[in-house]
Amino acid sequence: MAQRILSLAAEEGPERLQEALQSLAEGELGDMVTRQALKGRETAALLRGIFKGSPCSQRSGVLRRLQVYKHCVPLVESGDLHLGKVSEIIGLLMLEARQLPGHALAELASLFVDVIKGGSLTNGKSLELFSTVLTALASSKENLAYGKGELNGEEFKKQLINTLCSSKWDPRCVIHLANMFRDIPLSGEELQFVVEKVLRMFSKLDLQEIPPLVYQLLLLSAKGSKKTVLEGIISFFNQLDKRQKEEQRVPQSVDLEVATVPLDQLRHVEGTVILHIVSVINLDQDLGEELIRHLKTEQQKNPGRALCPFSVALLLSVAVKHRLQEQIFDFLKTSITRSCKDLQFLQASKFLQDLFPQQYDITAVILEVVKNSAFGWDHVTQGLVDLGFSLMESYEPKKPFGGKAADNSYGLSKMPAQQACRLGASILLETFKVHEPIRSDILEQVLNRVLTKAASPVSHFIDLLSNIVVSAPLVLQTSSSKVTETFDNLSFLPIDTVQGLLRAVQPLLKVSMSVRDSLILVLQKAIFSRQLDARKAAVAGFLLLLRNFKVLGSLSSSQCSQAIGATQVQADVHACYNSAANEAFCLEILGSLRRCLSQQADVRLMLYEGFYDVLRRNSQLASSIMETLLSQIKQYYLPQQDLLPPLKLEGCIMAQGDQIFLQEPLAHLLCCIQHCLAWYKSTVRLCQGAEDDEEEEEEGVGFEQNFEEMLESVTRRMIKSELEDFELDKSADFSLSSGVGVKNNIYAIQVMGICEVLIEYNFNIGNFSKNKFEDVLGLFTCYNKLSEILREKAGKNKSALSNKTARSFLSMGFVSTLLTALFRDNAQSHEESLAVLRSSTEFLRYAVSVALQKVQQLEETGQTDGPDGQNPEKMFQNLCKITQVLLWRYTSIPTVVEESGKKKGKSISLLCLEGLLRIFNTVQQLYSAKIPQFLQALDITDGDAEETDINVTEKAAFQIRQFQRSLVNQLSSAEDDFNAKETQSLITVLSTLSKLLDPASQQFLQFLTWTVKVCKENALEDISCCKGLLSLLFSVHVLYKSPVGLLRELAQDIHACLGDIDQDIEVEGRCHFAIVNAKTAAPTVCLLVLGQVDKVLEEVDWLIKKLTSLGSDTSEDSSQASNQNQALEKGVILQLGTLLTVYHELVQTALPAGSCVDTLLRSLSKTYAILTSLIKHYIQACRSSSTTIPGRLEKLVKLSGSHLTPQCYSFITYVQNIHSESLGFVEEKKKKKKEDEAAAVSTVMAKVLRETKPIPNLIFAIEQYEKFLIHLSKKSKVNLMQYMKLSTSRDFRINASVLDSALQEQNSEDAENEPHNDQSSTAEQTDENQEPKKKRQRKK
Repeated sequence: MAQRILSLAAEEGPERLQEALQSLAEGELGDMVTRQALKGRETAALLRGIFKGSPCSQRSGVLRRLQVYKHCVPLVESGDLHLGKVSEIIGLLMLEARQLPGHALAELASLFVDVIKGGSLTNGKSLELFSTVLTALASSKENLAYGKGELNGEEFKKQLINTLCSSKWDPRCVIHLANMFRDIPLSGEELQFVVEKVLRMFSKLDLQEIPPLVYQLLLLSAKGSKKTVLEGIISFFNQLDKRQKEEQRVPQSVDLEVATVPLDQLRHVEGTVILHIVSVINLDQDLGEELIRHLKTEQQKNPGRALCPFSVALLLSVAVKHRLQEQIFDFLKTSITRSCKDLQFLQASKFLQDLFPQQYDITAVILEVVKNSAFGWDHVTQGLVDLGFSLMESYEPKKPFGGKAADNSYGLSKMPAQQACRLGASILLETFKVHEPIRSDILEQVLNRVLTKAASPVSHFIDLLSNIVVSAPLVLQTSSSKVTETFDNLSFLPIDTVQGLLRAVQPLLKVSMSVRDSLILVLQKAIFSRQLDARKAAVAGFLLLLRNFKVLGSLSSSQCSQAIGATQVQADVHACYNSAANEAFCLEILGSLRRCLSQQADVRLMLYEGFYDVLRRNSQLASSIMETLLSQIKQYYLPQQDLLPPLKLEGCIMAQGDQIFLQEPLAHLLCCIQHCLAWYKSTVRLCQGAEDDEEEEEEGVGFEQNFEEMLESVTRRMIKSELEDFELDKSADFSLSSGVGVKNNIYAIQVMGICEVLIEYNFNIGNFSKNKFEDVLGLFTCYNKLSEILREKAGKNKSALSNKTARSFLSMGFVSTLLTALFRDNAQSHEESLAVLRSSTEFLRYAVSVALQKVQQLEETGQTDGPDGQNPEKMFQNLCKITQVLLWRYTSIPTVVEESGKKKGKSISLLCLEGLLRIFNTVQQLYSAKIPQFLQALDITDGDAEETDINVTEKAAFQIRQFQRSLVNQLSSAEDDFNAKETQSLITVLSTLSKLLDPASQQFLQFLTWTVKVCKENALEDISCCKGLLSLLFSVHVLYKSPVGLLRELAQDIHACLGDIDQDIEVEGRCHFAIVNAKTAAPTVCLLVLGQVDKVLEEVDWLIKKLTSLGSDTSEDSSQASNQNQALEKGVILQLGTLLTVYHELVQTALPAGSCVDTLLRSLSKTYAILTSLIKHYIQACRSSSTTIPGRLEKLVKLSGSHLTPQCYSFITYVQNIHSESLGFVEEKKKKKKEDEAAAVSTVMAKVLRETKPIPNLIFAIEQYEKFLIHLSKKSKVNLMQYMKLSTSRDFRINASVLDSALQEQNSEDAENEPHNDQSSTAEQTDENQEPKKKRQRKK
């Protein structure tokens, strides 16, 4: 039969073909097509024949065509046919579909919808036909039956799409359906339907099928709905990430039905999806713009949803090769700083923490992206690197104008900018660890920035370089050429940068000979450079090499007193080089360094400070170094035992023209000798065994004996020397303007330094012998005399330079030993010798003040002078010891007991307190991780507790109690004994220690209650103490709850204390806080209260902004969002309500003119502005939805109308009256016409103008508030203006009573002065009636 149809189709006329087709039964036609298709023979020709014999003009023809279509769709989907055959059949059917009439198309389309609903699509090929049918249907003008009514083609298509998107889809055909919709013309609404349906199907698909579907969706988004597509994709992967994280946190998931997605599979799928999105954005720029736009708006509402790991990775991928890079980086940087600021804001207030329990931290998200990028996300890495450098450069440490860069790398970063810079470094370091191919690129960029940014601070880049080297020291070998290139520029870099850079790349020097050699060449050249900085750089470099290239036989670092710093990698060098080579190499360097001993003082200084470290790490160089030092000191030492002074000071200075310079820092040289000798005796001598060469030992003994005899002799002669022997006495000139004065200053500092070095030396070797301690006291007497003279002269000169105390030469370790001996040593055998030192109060005070100076240096620079000064662990141990002593001394001997009245200077107890304050600050800054160990060390009673179970809050509370007792004693002492300075320090110590308490703990609450009690019961009149105590109260209170109630009580006290602006009203004397009294109420307490009110206003303003952004959020979890909104609105309104009562008190208070009035007026303007923004929020809410105004808001408006606005106007009148009085006073002065008072007059005028400036701003703010209230009243149909009284018109104001009295005065004056003769009066009248004379024209 098929053959017959084919032959008939070839004929010209269709009549016989039509007859043949009509003779076929209904099923036969389908069977014939199937047989032909399965045989693979001329199927297309057969179909063409059937269509030729079934013209659309005949009803039977249309029915036959429909029959063919209905049969072919399942046939194509059955999967029995060859793909080529399928395409051929579909192609033909698509061509012929356009000829079908509308009702046939409608039937066919409905058939397709049923097929899709039934889920019998397998390969989706027939969907190409469906798209053609729908397109043809849309253009059909025919009315088609649908249900009981009729629809046109376009509407019918819309209904079908609606039905299709509402029905269930087989997951296997989702991709084919998405592809199909691309070929159908869709309206915006239909497209939205389709996109939402496809997005809903994501969760039902296998993970591997998501990327191709995403690609189809993105192509579909070219028609529109870009935002929906992007939002759907991002939120889907965000949910997956969250679920993955949950499963990692709780490994044994309760829902065993939920199949867990393997992590690597998820990451690879995410990576592929990101690539798809990037490739489509490259073709369609609008999609990229839409992505940024969507994330920006989303970020305002919910940053956690906008910037999740997936969306950040997507943004970074788009940023790489795209014009959107700048936009994306700006967006990310602002998001990072905003997130850091918000976190900081939340952490500072318990009130906000309660409203926002979940805190979003973007830094963790970005670091998670770095971690995820390990799964083959190469397209993200370049974006990460660029972002890292961009952050580090945008938020690098700033260099103050003309000053040294503020480098806080050793402290904890608190500011958002510092956190952003730190995040940039973390991104780069983590990316460096994860991605090998990009390592050399990161390294190169870091080194380039260290070189090119030499003028600005580069410490953050050097720290990063150091961490990079530690994480992969061998990687640098491949980039060693870049490192050697950097070395060529060493001599042009600042000395700090050089030291940091060399310390960072030091591990490389141990593994790469070529790098080491090139460095030595550069350093050798630099030693002879004209630039001082270059020579200093050379010395720094050589000392580093000496420290790190051990000569075989040197003690290992475990035997030394300090372990290698964390930034250095320990490597056993002996495997690489033989010891002889190392020794030769080190001796050659020492030779180069000896030449430096004839250079400027700065260069020598570096050597003296560095030799001790070299010795400690490379003990075999001891004899060479000691010999060098011996020959150096011999140039200045006078061996004749009876000569005074024992050292030639003239040789230490050099004159150049009129100027005099220090040439040899003699005290530093002695200091270096003292430390090296002490180390040599304690370590090398103990470890030298019998196998050592006797000759070498004799040599060692030789210089050791030499040094000991020399130091002994210098000590003896220094004690005997008078100041006149050094040409220094009270009559000497110490002014820095003359050459003689400069020379004397240099001498004095050297002599004082030498005394200090000898004090340390003699104490250490003395072994508690009485004679040695007498020598120590003798040396101190010499030191003290000079110190007194310098202080006296400095007091006269008042010069800033000479006022600085010379930096002490005592080492931190010695200071802790000395203090412990002086105050805490109870050994019977030491008692007699220590009594010598303890008898001198001056010496005790000196010991504590040096400790204070050392702690200050540690706080400011992160290290101290002297041995181990750069070792954080040793510094921490010394700090703990010093704190123990100072704490014991302060708590056991109160200041009152000490007789400080007779002597000049501060009492020792007060010095101890100052020291403790500095130490507590320093520990929190530098050693935050070791606070538990620090507190443990202070608690002497609990010495054996395990480190693991240290409760910081308990330990801190114990220390706080000691200082609380001291403060209570101070406050309850008699007026004569009250020490304001000590009270102030105690308050500061308490506020520093209170930061260690956990705000949720019982101890914190006890501390807060105690602080409130102290403020309520003590009528402190000292301004600074009052300020400190109230600031402490506020800072603690905000971490417990909002301080508005406290502020109201304080405001009531201020009002009661200062009286009312209306003098007739007597304020009831409610006194909550005794600290508010006549002396402190204004300006101190008033300004503090207003400052705290401003902080609360900032919080409220921040909340209103959050409310507005949440209000525009129309996401699924709307019930949760509305609950949060209500909580926020309640919080805002309650805060503002209480603040209005605070202002209600303050605006009725008779505040003195000046800062209080000015601040209050500005604060009021701010309050009205915030009230206005709250009203605007409700106007917006009324517009977007039919919400009613909450009763709370109505109460707030009523309160503002009754308790604030009228009082504000009265207060403005009061302020103007004060100012008019002062202006009246000015007018009187003007009348006196005293020229010398003209300046005072203009000052008062300027002050009045300045203080009345905020008044117009306040009035404008009130009027704006009322304007928006009217708007809200109209929108909400609630009359809010009924609570507002009509405001005073301030443009032109006539005070009737004042006017009457003025007129009466004028009339009485006129009556008195009226003349008796009428002539004059008539003359006056004629004058009045005449025109005024014309003015004479001025000649030009």
